Amino acid sequence: MKKSIIFALLLFTSIISQAQSITQQERAEKSFEKFKQFYSLVYNYYLDTVDFNKLVETAINKSLENLDPHSAYLPPREASSETDRLRGNFEGIGISYNVHRDTLQVADVIANGPSEKIGLLAGDKMIKINDTIFAGKGYKADDYVTRLKGKKGTKVKVEILRSGKLLDFTITRDVIPMYSVDASFMTDKTTGYIRLNKFSGTTPQEVDTAIKKLKSLGMETLILDLQGNGGGMLTSAVALSDEFIEKDRLLVYTRGLHSPYMSYNSTPSGLWKEGKVIVLVNEQSASASEILAGAIQDWDRGLIVGRRTYGKGLVQRPFSLLDNSQLRLTTAQYFTPSGRCIQKPYNDDKEDYRADLLHRMQSGQLTKADTVKVPDSLMKFTGKGRKVYGGGGITPDIYVPIDTTMNSDYYFQLFRKGILNTFTTDYTTKKKVELLMKFPNEDYYVSNFKITEELMNQLVEAGEKEGIKKSDSSLIKSKRLLETVLKANIGRNLYKSSAFYKVILEIDPLYQKAVNVSKENFSKYNVRNE
Repeated sequence: MKKSIIFALLLFTSIISQAQSITQQERAEKSFEKFKQFYSLVYNYYLDTVDFNKLVETAINKSLENLDPHSAYLPPREASSETDRLRGNFEGIGISYNVHRDTLQVADVIANGPSEKIGLLAGDKMIKINDTIFAGKGYKADDYVTRLKGKKGTKVKVEILRSGKLLDFTITRDVIPMYSVDASFMTDKTTGYIRLNKFSGTTPQEVDTAIKKLKSLGMETLILDLQGNGGGMLTSAVALSDEFIEKDRLLVYTRGLHSPYMSYNSTPSGLWKEGKVIVLVNEQSASASEILAGAIQDWDRGLIVGRRTYGKGLVQRPFSLLDNSQLRLTTAQYFTPSGRCIQKPYNDDKEDYRADLLHRMQSGQLTKADTVKVPDSLMKFTGKGRKVYGGGGITPDIYVPIDTTMNSDYYFQLFRKGILNTFTTDYTTKKKVELLMKFPNEDYYVSNFKITEELMNQLVEAGEKEGIKKSDSSLIKSKRLLETVLKANIGRNLYKSSAFYKVILEIDPLYQKAVNVSKENFSKYNVRNE
């Protein structure tokens, strides 16, 4: 009797479920028909010619406003750029640049790229592209990208202004790598440092190469810097987690209404499954960064140092549309090994969601650890019983507040108007031969180069030309910050990005805290101390 009742209940539940599913499908089909009817009426009866592409894009974007904050529509050009970023390379001429006073100025020439091979230099100003004048015409950065990127093997002609002379170049485009490892070096005899800017298709191999190099140099502790890393590919986050976590451990799992439960486990492979690990995160570390930090924290594998991360626990799947545009649709949530959902709450007010970091700053969460309040209902436990929290980012094991002591409005004006970048690019271009003779290698430069008072005065003059008035009090307050940023930028222009980080880390409070912690016995934090 009981069995028959149970069977009847199951059958009834199944019928109800099917009925609801059919109803939902019918409602969707009716909505689609209504939408098609609307466009048919506009096409046949509207008084004027209609840009239906614009109308469709508006409809898509308005529809997405009713979904989550991270589902997005990308027009063809943006879709192509995002695909390049995640793939880890693009086809173009191989430069990075700034647009200053309506003119493109080459900031850096990628080593062994097509621009370096034909003689372009940092500081060159681009006047023409394929016989069209661009300088002083008010073009935006995207306008340059459209004309300089292109298929491997195609050519582009450019006219360059260098030291008062106009020079013509023809550049053959090629595949240009977009590195995700900005820097990797030893900070002392036993501590290695890796700076990661994104999680792309090439990231696992890049990190592998960096770890091999650092291990050969005697690394015992690894500082992995994910500050400002907004994430990227889920598969790359899994591969990097696998570098550190012992085999047969759950790294992350995902699930959604139309996406089945999917789990990702660690394997026996991995180059740093032993040895200390410290991960640096801040309020802009998101998505894949949080997957990696969450796995390391949940398995008590290392220490997370910094501030609570962004809180993006949603997985987007790209769908290509007919015109090569792209719909990046949220299809699942991800959860850390302990079951934490990292996604911060959101509702219909998307602007309020996007202003979350401003709210965190105003409420003191970025400057005082005790203002971070996470309810116990979101608490989980690590393998060793440590408390960890979900519901909006990864809460670090060791909190480090933002250092605002050197900030000033004068500094931010120089930064926002791009003066710091253009000034150091111009300075390095003029002085490059002299500087390289005086500072023949990166480490000698980092140890011995000093910012002179004369150079600071030149910076002030450059700011005044752009309408930024000198402020003696702000100069005193921001003196060390300005000197460090100038030295770091010049170092990057002379050598490579590792020179920039070797200098800038001198005033980075997260890094300084990590260096101090690296000398401690990790067992007092109840994490592995190998």
